[in-house]
Amino acid sequence: MPQIDYWHVDAFAARAFEGNQAAVMIFDSFPEDGVMQRIAEENNFAETAFVVPFAGEEADYHLRWFTPATEVRLCGHATLAAGHVILGRDGIDAVRFNTMRAGTLHVRRRGEDYELALPAIVTSPGEWPAAVAALDPSNRAAPKAIARNPDGYDIFLFDNEEIVRSLFPDMRALAALGDHQFICTAPGSQTDVVSRVFVPGSGVDEDAVTGSAHAALTPFWAQRLGRAEFTAFQASRRGGRLSCRLEGNTVWLGGPCVTIVTGRFCY
Repeated sequence: MPQIDYWHVDAFAARAFEGNQAAVMIFDSFPEDGVMQRIAEENNFAETAFVVPFAGEEADYHLRWFTPATEVRLCGHATLAAGHVILGRDGIDAVRFNTMRAGTLHVRRRGEDYELALPAIVTSPGEWPAAVAALDPSNRAAPKAIARNPDGYDIFLFDNEEIVRSLFPDMRALAALGDHQFICTAPGSQTDVVSRVFVPGSGVDEDAVTGSAHAALTPFWAQRLGRAEFTAFQASRRGGRLSCRLEGNTVWLGGPCVTIVTGRFCY
């Protein structure tokens, strides 16, 4: 029976039980896709990060991410978690991950925390009445703006934090609209920006803290705030704080990680 080193990490979390959970598993080579999917289903976290050494000069490791239901094109919190594991294990300050659809991603130390570099996801004004109806079936408050990206990152801007926190979406209706991130956001009270992120089409009704969503929120809010750096809070049940900075076409997201469990995964 194969046994693989395993880490359970809370990413964008200063202490246990906050932020977003990820499993990190380091292999010599990737298992078959079906095996990785079953492992991710067994872990039952929003994401499992599968890491394999990279032979070339342009990166240090390959990285792929699976939810309990599917492989995803980009995951920020599990990348931060993988960086946390490797930097801690190897005593280094930075690591580069080669990915299939998101290019080369960087994680580096920043003081006692970490920074994650993601490609900026640019959105454009749009409309989506079916999504608006599913996000707020009671029709209490319509978003003041909608911004969309062809890869499925859809931002819904509301007037205030209270509206975002009180949303009770119809998850089945959202899932029927496809594999999209429904990113609901507003100005924050304790941070510059607040958000909640729903991804039922990928098997995650509400994500705890979503790095990839903030790769879209950072250019969106940088333009509205008139500055390239700001603070953000994702108001899920677990919750998590991030620092967000736009540098050209790159988004830098900062935050801490906490290792919850280390062990061996047997399958």
